[in-house]
Amino acid sequence: MDKIQGKDWLYSFLRPYVDWMFRRSYRTFRYIGKENIPTDGAIIFAPNHTNALCDAMAVLGIDQRRKVFVARADIFKDPKKAKILTWLKIMPINRVRDGLDEVRHNDETIDKAVDTLHDGVPFCILPEGTHRPMHSLLPLSKGIFRIALQANDKFGSEKPVYIVPVGVEYGDYYHLWDSLTVNIGKPINVTQFADHYTQLDRPQQIMALRDVLTQRLRELILWVPDDEHYEQNIARLMANPPAPFDKDKKRPWPCWLRWTFLVLLLPLFILSAALTIPLWTGWLWIQKKVKDPAFHNSVQYVWQLIYLTLTLLIPMPFWMFVQEYIYQFRGLDISRSRLCPDLDK
Repeated sequence: MDKIQGKDWLYSFLRPYVDWMFRRSYRTFRYIGKENIPTDGAIIFAPNHTNALCDAMAVLGIDQRRKVFVARADIFKDPKKAKILTWLKIMPINRVRDGLDEVRHNDETIDKAVDTLHDGVPFCILPEGTHRPMHSLLPLSKGIFRIALQANDKFGSEKPVYIVPVGVEYGDYYHLWDSLTVNIGKPINVTQFADHYTQLDRPQQIMALRDVLTQRLRELILWVPDDEHYEQNIARLMANPPAPFDKDKKRPWPCWLRWTFLVLLLPLFILSAALTIPLWTGWLWIQKKVKDPAFHNSVQYVWQLIYLTLTLLIPMPFWMFVQEYIYQFRGLDISRSRLCPDLDK
């Protein structure tokens, strides 16, 4: 049986197009800190998890190398889905919430992850274990550190093992056509860490690595530590975001210009909406079926990827205009009290 990290001609052929379509799904899209990615060892990418598929897609597009991912094991129960996921280079992993007996089955996944890293293919695991569309960070699971340390045990003398923290920040968790910033942080050299802390046993090493990764991830996102006062804290943070997120701060159009855009281009919006009826009606239907709103971005991306590809990208300019028009319309709600005080009278 071929290794999951092996080359596949169809995967390699489609990959640049899929990455390109993902970037076109966001109004602004940027990577920061690519220079932090090591070039001399095995790489484990560790992003925060606020969305679903989009988090993985953001990491996949960091560079053109193949990458192997993990996803929760229950979605692999259907053999047909499992075959597709495996082709997409995704492996199953059980979570603590699935029960301790199920977690014990992860040994095979860990062995495959170590083999992937040994072959020079980057591996990605979202260490929070579950998504939450908030500017915060859940406790990190131990799986990523077990993989890193086991990989170091196997081939750390040949090449170093790194954990690379990645902060994924969305301008809007529930709408694609907004901003996406992927902030790549300083890597954790697991090989050096293990050599330096030989006095610690494996559980202690895992806990120490978890503390380091947690701190580095917090520095890469707009992190709010207090859920109890979350709304107040995130409002203050958004009003004066730190670098590099200050560049993502929305600068709304003047109210008169926004209204001019909306009024003058209304006929073009109607025409564009008519020409893309299958896209947005299909999306509205799918959205009703997807109960968790954190999945909406991911499902919309897959839907528009399939539809636009089948239609040879002909509706794409009209679809992008529809999304921009709706984006500006939504912006009126944001700017009413600050930029359009006359509207409240």
